[in-house]
Amino acid sequence: MRKVFNFSAGPAMLPEDVLRTAQTELLDWHGTGMSIMELGHRGAEFKQVIEQTETDLRELMSIPNNYRVLFLAGGATAQFAMVPLNLFGEKKIADYVDTGIWSKKAIAEAKRYGTVNVVAKIEQRDNLIFIPHQEQWQLHKDAAYVHYTPNETIEGIEFNWVPETGDIPLVGDMSSMILSRPVDITKYGIIYAGAQKNIGPAGIALVIIRDDLVKEALPHTPTLYRYQIEAENQSLYNTPPTFNWYMCGLVFAWMKQKGGVKAFHEVNKRKAKKLYDFMEQSQGFYFSRIHPECRSMMNVVINIRNEALIESFLKEATKAGLTNLKGHRTVGGIRASIYNAMPEEGVDKLIHFMSEFAHKNA
Repeated sequence: MRKVFNFSAGPAMLPEDVLRTAQTELLDWHGTGMSIMELGHRGAEFKQVIEQTETDLRELMSIPNNYRVLFLAGGATAQFAMVPLNLFGEKKIADYVDTGIWSKKAIAEAKRYGTVNVVAKIEQRDNLIFIPHQEQWQLHKDAAYVHYTPNETIEGIEFNWVPETGDIPLVGDMSSMILSRPVDITKYGIIYAGAQKNIGPAGIALVIIRDDLVKEALPHTPTLYRYQIEAENQSLYNTPPTFNWYMCGLVFAWMKQKGGVKAFHEVNKRKAKKLYDFMEQSQGFYFSRIHPECRSMMNVVINIRNEALIESFLKEATKAGLTNLKGHRTVGGIRASIYNAMPEEGVDKLIHFMSEFAHKNA
């Protein structure tokens, strides 16, 4: 059993069972006499890893046959460029929803290659941060695609609904919420996610792309940034991050053993509800600045009435075995990231600590 509960937003906590499996197999993968890190990426042995990983992911997410699954280097940040480079086409305009730092980064990158129409930004409702409903958005009828970030890791803001975009492809940066709940893949043209939150270790990204969007990219697009090239080569145009790919496969297998995405969703809802309910019942000692409709299930931002107590909160929490609760450097404060690998026991221990801390500092 681990000595600490790691609430980092990413690279995040990995399942202990997965780490133990990797440890056991590290020197000799399946009797080959070689480490998984030594296997050739085009060899028969690693082909088994590739095929099983994709099979398990397709089962977990119910991915239809007309979608490709790619495992690419560069993390989600590389997708900020790959999406516009591959989807702008002749239209050279796209709709983006601005809900936080990660969507802002995606917007800034897309502007390098075409015109960005920001259709909506977060606003205040009842003095709380709120995502405006779609009827308020200013969608462009000729947009090549619509991009949004379902969960903003840093601010703790989440969509609890999926935008309706008709025939215009919807693109979702699901880095911090993928595999935490069921998703209807058919509503999306592209889903992408950095691995380091719910999928595996940092250094690889997952891309799920509909077949009709695997097409010619903008001229001068680098070879490795062309979905068409990556799809034609099954993500093997160049040497991929093989160990990270293998680790993703172990996580998918672990999730299947634990009941799949639906089972994790029930636990995740329960974990988040416990934290938010506790804050609501703390008589204002702890509070959220996010409207209840838009509070993240994965990244719970915790505010303290007396901000001077934040530093001591973080120090005491670390001593209690509750690590990496410091908020992102751009916003500060406290943040508990409670991805799939965070057991409910960790959330219970955090709430117990928060209760004692509030009692001591009331």
